[in-house]
Amino acid sequence: MRKIKLYIAASIDGYIARADGDLDWLMEYPITPDLNYGYTDFLESVDSVIMGGKTYRDILNMDVIYPYESKMSYVITRNSINPQKDNICFISDDTIETVSELKKKQDKDIWLVGGGEIISLFLSNNLIDEIIITTVPVMLGNGIPLFPANQQESKWDLKECTSYENGVVQVKYTRK
Repeated sequence: MRKIKLYIAASIDGYIARADGDLDWLMEYPITPDLNYGYTDFLESVDSVIMGGKTYRDILNMDVIYPYESKMSYVITRNSINPQKDNICFISDDTIETVSELKKKQDKDIWLVGGGEIISLFLSNNLIDEIIITTVPVMLGNGIPLFPANQQESKWDLKECTSYENGVVQVKYTRK
């Protein structure tokens, strides 16, 4: 069975983006060939990504090539969106059942890209198997929280903790 892995960056006060969705605060800690925070190995371990419709639209509005071109993308949305590519599938009905079926396939793991609403939905339905948080030494003060308030309690085992010279810390947890 495939695992769903949340691999995400957060500020030390627990935000994944500014209130307007801006990620400019991450630019001071770029992924480079010399320092990629395990990203290359992680990317090799997944063949699919799941994201919310807002995250998908935000990516399309960036002045970049779609970053998940080599992966199957599943976009969870309430709105109808015309797919730009053959490897993009939109899920609007029976989200939990559809994702549970995806997990049963014998392929590589699935990356839960975000955003906050989808993370909350997946946590509340016990769909996330592994959480990898790359904490950047920046306090945003407010913004889009990594985890919503009033999330149900769940237990996790710490599997790895890596600190980098630039102050970034990455932790990996698996569900108990």
